[in-house]
Parts: sequence; structure tokens; C-alpha cells
Amino acid sequence: MAGVLAATAAHATHRALTASVQSQRWQRTNHAGDPVTLLEGPAYVAGAVVGAAGAGSAGVVAVLGSGAFGALDDLAGDGSSKGLTGHLGAAARGEVTTGLVKVVGIGLTGLAAAALADRGRDDVNALDTFVGGAVVAAAANLANLLDLRPGRALKATVLCALPLLATPDAGAARAAAASGAALGVLRPDLAGTAMLGDTGANAAGALLGTALLDGTGRRGRLAALAVLAGLTLASERVSFTRVIESTPVLREIDAWGRPAR
Repeated sequence: MAGVLAATAAHATHRALTASVQSQRWQRTNHAGDPVTLLEGPAYVAGAVVGAAGAGSAGVVAVLGSGAFGALDDLAGDGSSKGLTGHLGAAARGEVTTGLVKVVGIGLTGLAAAALADRGRDDVNALDTFVGGAVVAAAANLANLLDLRPGRALKATVLCALPLLATPDAGAARAAAASGAALGVLRPDLAGTAMLGDTGANAAGALLGTALLDGTGRRGRLAALAVLAGLTLASERVSFTRVIESTPVLREIDAWGRPAR
């Protein structure tokens, strides 16, 4: 039910926003030089919140917090610094970028979401919750790194959500909400007319990270954090797009559903 609610709400919100919001602030040019709207991001956030609300406040906080800080970077970021290394380098020079504000904000959002998810659990402690917060934040960042081609981040969200559907009730509902919202906006994304932007991609990753917490303790969270951190660090040196395009199976999955050019 969470997935159906999320898909329906995301689809309806996207249609309503694209019909009523004309501001150029939400317009971008994609990798192919075509105009796209970033309103898909707020539509994803709306759908994910509707779907995750029934599973408690942790998922809602993760989506709204990460989405809000993502929107800050979408609307106010100047793009002068790229990647975690770029933002930290700017900070070392005394420059506070919107990207750095987003990194800190999503980190705090992840910690809040983890604290809410762990509330009432006797098998985790404060350290486990801290690691869980890092998992949520790292997942939010990694999802954003994948939003470089039509449908890529949304497909990754759906695929990563599948194994989480077998987690305890709250985790499964949050995973269903993440994938449902992704399916609700998949069509315009694949068509190359809309994209998640930081708003939607950060929210998608954060919700998946929060879903993961419900079925894991310290070991599972540390393992997840190691994978997420490793991929994030690798992205600073290796192009995910180049890896995907040079791997036949990944290339086929990545290209599925896009119109031929």
C-alpha cells in the first residue's frame, strides 16, 4: 500500500507542478543539451512522504530534511565546487558553499532520522544510531551522484529497494515508498524532460538508508557504511558513467526505457 500511495502522489504532484510552476529557477539543461525541469524532485519528495508516513516519522524526516537541503543546492548553488573534496577544499579556504551546507544539513538529518528509527529498540545504542545516521547521509549523497542520465537514479532506487522489502514492517514500508515514488515519476525522467535534481535524489537515497536501519544492527550498518563510503570516494576518481557504459549488463539496464536518439 505504501508503494501505491507514493507512486500515485508523486505522479499527481508532478503533473500539478509542471502545469502551474513556470519559474526558470526550476529549469536546467541536461547532459544532452535538452531543457529539463527540476520539479520532479519536489514531486518525488511529496510522493515519498505520503508513502512513508504510515511507517512512522523517521522516513518522513529523512525525506523532508534531505529534500530541503537538496533544494537549497538546486536553487542557490553556483556549481563552483564539485564533490565532497571540492566542498571541503572550499571550506579550508574559508568559503562556505551551499554544497557544504547541504552536506552538514543532510548529516544532521540522517542522525535525526536514525534516532527516530531506533527509538524503542533495545538492541542498539547511541553508537549504533550514530553509524545509522552516517548511513542515511551517505546513501543520500550516493543517490545524487547517480542522477546523471535519464532514469539512472530512479532505477537504482527501485533495485536497491527490492531486498529491503523483506526487512521488518517499517523498513519494508519505507522501501516501498522509495520505489513507489520513483515509479511515479519514472516516465518523464526516462523521456529526458525532467530530472530529480539534488532535491529528489538526496531524498530517495535518504529514505532507502532509513529503510535499511530497521533490519540491521551495528555490523550491518558498518558494512553498509563501508560500501557507501567506498563508492563515494571512488566517484571522486572514477566516472560512474564511464564504468556503466563499458559494462554490457549495466549499460543495457541504464539505457532501458530511454527514447532512441
